[in-house]
Amino acid sequence: MNARARRRLGTGLRLLVLSVGAVVMVVPFLYMFGTSFKPNAFLFEFPPKLWPDHPTTANYTEAWNSNSFGRYFLNSTYVALATTFVVLALSSTMAYAFARFEFFGKNVLFGVLLSGLMIPGIIVIVPQFVLADGLHLLNKLNGLVIFYAGGAVAFTTFLLRGFFERVPDDLDEAMTIDGAGALRKFVQLYLPLARPALATAGILSFLGAWDEFVWALTIIDDPAKRTLPIAIAAFQGQHGTAWGLVFAASTIAIVPVIAVYVLGQRHFVSGLTAGAVKD
Repeated sequence: MNARARRRLGTGLRLLVLSVGAVVMVVPFLYMFGTSFKPNAFLFEFPPKLWPDHPTTANYTEAWNSNSFGRYFLNSTYVALATTFVVLALSSTMAYAFARFEFFGKNVLFGVLLSGLMIPGIIVIVPQFVLADGLHLLNKLNGLVIFYAGGAVAFTTFLLRGFFERVPDDLDEAMTIDGAGALRKFVQLYLPLARPALATAGILSFLGAWDEFVWALTIIDDPAKRTLPIAIAAFQGQHGTAWGLVFAASTIAIVPVIAVYVLGQRHFVSGLTAGAVKD
């Protein structure tokens, strides 16, 4: 087999693997989406169909109007957006300091920050609950925001630090000669150049806060403060076998996630791949 044939075979195998992976990932979502339009009488038809013969939007109407689902949607929106803002604000300034300033204990502090990534979140849930109780953050959406942000800051700082370190020293020195201080350079030079990393960090922070279930279930007892993951779980238990309603609620919950990714897709992809390219 010559080199050209081997390349074609390798390309074909990669396409096959990617196609199988795409099917495995997409089919459950297509089934969920199609089932959300099925009347209850056709939920368990055999053989199953990805799209019903007589679709209906009744499941969406009932899911949105029952069990204060709209309130839960707004709660999740607030928590996810606030968490993203806090994470980007804290992580960008911390990453800038670690990347461009020299101070005592810099490497030690950065190592301590990264050590938090090695601890599974479920292990610290009890200390976090005690801390949240002491800070009077139980049953409050801000309690979710603070702890979600705290859990995401370490990784986001690590991600942004790498981008800030890649900014050419000549640009930094040129702004210094023009009389720019550290804050001006941060706002006018580093943040614009780090837009792919900021978009990546923002999307990951948003998704993490939007989808989180365990911590929200732990500290939120007030039904009015529930977020979508808890609401959907309770919704499923309430309606039993009415999977059309559950899938309709899940589809509604996925819409903002898809919208955020589509809006930031270009920066997200470049942000993830930039670190793989050596200057």
